Amino acid sequence: MEEENLISKKELLKVTGISYGQLYRWKRKKLIPEEWFIKRSSFTGQETFFPRVEILDRVEKIKNFKDDVSLDELANIFSPNLSKVILKENDISSHNIVSQPTFTLYKDVHKESSEFNFNELLFMTVVDRFLKSGKVSLEEAKLVLDTLEKNYEKFYGRYCDVVLIRKLGVAVCFLMLIPNEVYVETEAMLVLKINAGECVEQLKSKLTLTL
Repeated sequence: MEEENLISKKELLKVTGISYGQLYRWKRKKLIPEEWFIKRSSFTGQETFFPRVEILDRVEKIKNFKDDVSLDELANIFSPNLSKVILKENDISSHNIVSQPTFTLYKDVHKESSEFNFNELLFMTVVDRFLKSGKVSLEEAKLVLDTLEKNYEKFYGRYCDVVLIRKLGVAVCFLMLIPNEVYVETEAMLVLKINAGECVEQLKSKLTLTL
């Protein structure tokens, strides 16, 4: 990962106003993923860095919610691991899980499905973000869904980005571990990159509030 996409532990504590103790307590509580603690050599020896955007966003969320929600409840929301939940078809719209166009697309692919587990709801949530961006077609959204269904479980609960690139009108979708960076050749275009972990948090928040 490029240095400008990282933030040092010292800078993180200064920018956010949190203490060393808070940071590592949140780590122990699994509010901050182990893989976000990146060890790098420096002129002083070894220093800890974090993916800048992800850690600043996570710390802000923890600070905003920690007075209203317990750390254990927050850990459950932030965890990329699967939740034991099943929703029926009419629950999708009543709980505003995803938009109707996204659910229609999902049903076009899975006509026989009438109940949906957490992973299926998560895939809908990711596809919903792609469609709402206005940058992808329905066929490309189906490609995103297919990529998730075939590959997401290989990540075993680790955080990943869902990436869509396009070259000469042909779309390619793939999943990529976080933290990481993607670079594409000059003739290819990065259409959109969605953080699946953020979609997990979004979905769990909706389920926590509505179920």
